[in-house]
Amino acid sequence: MIFLSLFERVDFTGWLLFGFVLLLLIDVVRNWRPHNFPPGPLAVPFIGNVFTGVDFKTMDKLAQEYGPVFSLRRGSERMVLISGYKMVKEALVNQLDSFVDRPVLPLFHVIFKGIGVVMSNGYLWKKQRKFANTHLRYFGEGQKSLEKSIQVESNFLCDAFKEEQGRPFNPHYTITNGVSNIIASVLFGHRFEYSDESFRKFLELDNDAILLAGSARAQLYDAFPGLLKHLPGPHQIVHANYGKILNFLKKEIEKHQEEWNPNDPRDYIDVYLGEMERKKEDPQAGFNTETLLVCILDLMEAGTETTATTLRWALVFMMNYPDIQKKVQAEIDSVIGQSRQPTMADRPNMPYTDAVIHEIQRLGNIVPMGFPKMASKDTTLGRYFIPKGTAVTMILASVLFDKNEWATPDVFNPEHFLDSDGQFLRREAFLPFSAGKRVCLGEHLARMELFLFFTSLLQHFTFSPVPGEMPSLEGVMGFTYSPEEFRMVAVPR
Repeated sequence: MIFLSLFERVDFTGWLLFGFVLLLLIDVVRNWRPHNFPPGPLAVPFIGNVFTGVDFKTMDKLAQEYGPVFSLRRGSERMVLISGYKMVKEALVNQLDSFVDRPVLPLFHVIFKGIGVVMSNGYLWKKQRKFANTHLRYFGEGQKSLEKSIQVESNFLCDAFKEEQGRPFNPHYTITNGVSNIIASVLFGHRFEYSDESFRKFLELDNDAILLAGSARAQLYDAFPGLLKHLPGPHQIVHANYGKILNFLKKEIEKHQEEWNPNDPRDYIDVYLGEMERKKEDPQAGFNTETLLVCILDLMEAGTETTATTLRWALVFMMNYPDIQKKVQAEIDSVIGQSRQPTMADRPNMPYTDAVIHEIQRLGNIVPMGFPKMASKDTTLGRYFIPKGTAVTMILASVLFDKNEWATPDVFNPEHFLDSDGQFLRREAFLPFSAGKRVCLGEHLARMELFLFFTSLLQHFTFSPVPGEMPSLEGVMGFTYSPEEFRMVAVPR
């Protein structure tokens, strides 16, 4: 009777208040910070720290306040962030098996579905990565070696720059197309002309998706996917762009299926189709058309975006530091001259150029937040406990700018990679490709491309800013960190 009487006295507003308090208590209990979990800023009920910036500069400030291992909450999901060379090395190298897995990222899961090379886990990931690692190196246009393919593409790229006849132009998609042609020749057995409108559209769609995916509004989708999938926003553009990209790649697969000769594999797709036949009795390995599509997307993006963006940063830095550009050209003239193309055999004899390329990668800071990982088991890092299944982000920018590792971390300084005798100096804190079992699959290819493209361009051209349009050294934060759009002048030497 007493409860019935109380029930009759509470009005609608009272019930709303009661419901809110109940939900608040449930949220507090559900999201109570685990014992000895890394510290972090106070989370707002229901939404967590979604108003905290997602860029590497904000993360640096949080690391200064809470230490090199700290946490944030997005919606009801907690994530741990790791900052500074010492702690990142501890996580990726010293605890090699602790952070191997990938978490489910709803923004990307819609497209990548936890299969392929980048976002998969467990047995499927091991099989797909091993297959990619084994077969990527064996294919190129006309069965040429990868080095030869890059040299040939360097000629096309230099010819495209010459066609500008010293006029101001934006090199963005010419460079991106050139770089992408290397992985395209491996995957598809052919390159794409710079005038190919359909491939140019493919590159533009991918660039826009990568740029938007790093925005705070798009990453809200990871916190509230059930709600936001029904609402407009940048996540819808990301998903729509990837849908068109997948349609482009499906056509390449279908063409290969029609022409496939199991006795004469021409490229990665052909050899993958053969593996699908051989692995029919092992469905857990994931060798099927759906996984092939995602693998191609993984490899196209991994083989295009970071290297092309690094080369764009290279041009920005060379224009901002013309004296360094001249020193690189002097070394090129001394070692290679003008009568032949650069080769990888030249690199040991060109320590200054090698140091400049490494400094471009360091200060360019292409993937500042790394790629999210997940604790594969209960782990202790530093003095904190990280439960199995917790999403973990290694802040690579904090390694590349670590004040304890670099003499002038915020300044473009090739001396970071030179010893007192002017010889190239390897640095352990140089981790643009990450480290450990999830280290970038295309690191070897990227290093070749950066050296051969960069030296070829500076062998043939001097790069100057358009008067009054010096390219900015401040980048644009997307999923990668890229230069602002710029125009330049390429003067033949």
